[in-house]
Amino acid sequence: MSGGLEILIDGTPVDQTFYEQMIQVEVEENVDLPGALLLKLPVSATDASDLTYVNDTRLRPLASIAVVATQDGKPDECIFDGYVLQHKLHLETGSTSSTLQVWAQDSSWLMNLEEKVREWVNVTDANVALSIFESYGITAAPENSDDDSPSHTEDGRTLMQRGSDIQFLRQIARRNGKLCRVACKDTPGKRIGYFAKPQVQGAPVLSLALHDPESPSVDALDFEWDVTRPSAVKARQALLTNSDADGVSVSTSDSGLAALDDQSLADFVGQPMTALLTTTVADAGELKLRSAGLLRESGWFARCEGEADVARLGAVIRAGTVVSVDGAGALNSGKYFVWSVRHTCTLQSHTMHFSLVRNALGKPPASIPSLGGLP
Repeated sequence: MSGGLEILIDGTPVDQTFYEQMIQVEVEENVDLPGALLLKLPVSATDASDLTYVNDTRLRPLASIAVVATQDGKPDECIFDGYVLQHKLHLETGSTSSTLQVWAQDSSWLMNLEEKVREWVNVTDANVALSIFESYGITAAPENSDDDSPSHTEDGRTLMQRGSDIQFLRQIARRNGKLCRVACKDTPGKRIGYFAKPQVQGAPVLSLALHDPESPSVDALDFEWDVTRPSAVKARQALLTNSDADGVSVSTSDSGLAALDDQSLADFVGQPMTALLTTTVADAGELKLRSAGLLRESGWFARCEGEADVARLGAVIRAGTVVSVDGAGALNSGKYFVWSVRHTCTLQSHTMHFSLVRNALGKPPASIPSLGGLP
C-alpha cells in the first residue's frame, strides 16, 4: 500500500517496488458507461535482453486488476475492479523514455464475451437483470426492482435479446430511465449490478465548497445549463391486446425522479418543450414508463465540472452519489448527482476530475440588483 492507494492483481497486492516505479494510474467511473483503467509504467532493458513489464505475467490478457483508495479512519473505496484488455508500448532510443500503457475495463466485460439471441417470457425487466447478474456471480442492487416494468407476457409482447448480456441490459435500462453498470463499494470481488433509476434522494455524502478562502475543497468549478431538450412527452401506441384503433396514449411532464432544487427544466424555461414518442409497448403502463425514461434522460439540463484533491477534500468522490456544491450563488449551489469521476493517482497524489448533473436549478432572487447604470 502506498499514498492512500492499493493495487491488487489477481487478488494480491503489488509490492512497494511496483508503486515506486509506476508513473501513474487513471480510473474512470461513470454511471452509464463501463469503468476503465489506464496504468502507465516505465520500460527498460533487462539483463536477459528483454523489456520490463512487457512480458510480466501479472499484466497478461484478462488478468484481474483492482484499485482501492484508502484513507485513515474511513472505509476503503474500491474505485476499479476489472480485467486487463490491452497494452500499448512506446519505445524510444535507449529505452530511457519508453513506457507501457495497460488498459483495463470493469468486470462487466465478462458479460460482453458472447452475443446471444434469446426470448424472455413472463418476466419483468428487473427479473431479467437479476437473472443475468446472478449468472455471473454479481449481486443485484436491491433498488433494481423500483419502478419496474410490467411483465413481458406471451399474449402481449415478449422481450427479445439480440446482443451480449451487458449490451442488452444497458439497452432496456436506458429506455426505462434507469442506469446499468457493475461496480464495487469497498472490497474487490464483491461486485454489485445496478439496474436502477438514479438515486437522488437523501442527504449529500460530501460538500464541495468554494467560499472558504483559507481551506477551499476545490479551486474552480465550471457550470453550464442547456434547455434545448424536452420537458414534456406525448405518446400513443396501438396495442396487440386491444382492438381500439386509437390504442393508448400518455401525456406527461413527470419523470418520476425527485427534483434536486426548486426550478425544474420547465420552470426555469417558463414553458414546456414537448416531444412525441412512438415506441412498441404491451400496455399503457409500459408506455408511461418509457415516457418517464425519456424525461429522466433529458432532465439533466444543468452540469458542473471541477477537480478536487483527496487530501484536501478528505473524501473520495464516487459516481452515482449525491454531493452538494456551496458558494456558487443561489442558482447553482445545491445538490448534484455525480455522473462521472476520473481519478488520477501517483505515488504522491490522488486528484479527481468530476462531472456533476442535476435536473433543477435554485430559486432566482426576489429582485435583481442594480447593474450600475447599465440599460
